[in-house]
Amino acid sequence: MPQEQSAQSHAAMDPLFHYMLMPIFVANFIIAIVLTVRAWPHDSFVHLWSIVMAAALFLLCAKVRVYGLASQDRIIRLEERLRIAALVPAADAHKLTTRQLIALRFASDAELPALVYRTLAEGLDPKSIKQSITAWRPDYQRI
Repeated sequence: MPQEQSAQSHAAMDPLFHYMLMPIFVANFIIAIVLTVRAWPHDSFVHLWSIVMAAALFLLCAKVRVYGLASQDRIIRLEERLRIAALVPAADAHKLTTRQLIALRFASDAELPALVYRTLAEGLDPKSIKQSITAWRPDYQRI
């Protein structure tokens, strides 16, 4: 069973990405630099190209992560706008930022209306929204 979530413990880590892929790509980049420095000037083009490719692989890995998170954010934004439209029809969910909507997803249905109105009136930041939630609605699928 997943760990219970709260405002302090809701961040998720993807072990394969954070503890395997990224360290391997960082190590690959560092190794390419070390090998280039040690072999300089012999085969300098090949070694410089290995640094470029190591950097490209690292950036590719990072961009794949960013694209996945951006897709999740768009889906959460849509889900929360639909949820707000159903539970708080008088509120204008389009005035809420994506970060605010992402934070509001943790609020229970019972406390969502008051929190939406407060967020719209006071312009609460995501951290304040999460700290205001009393009945936490966990999201175990976000990575």
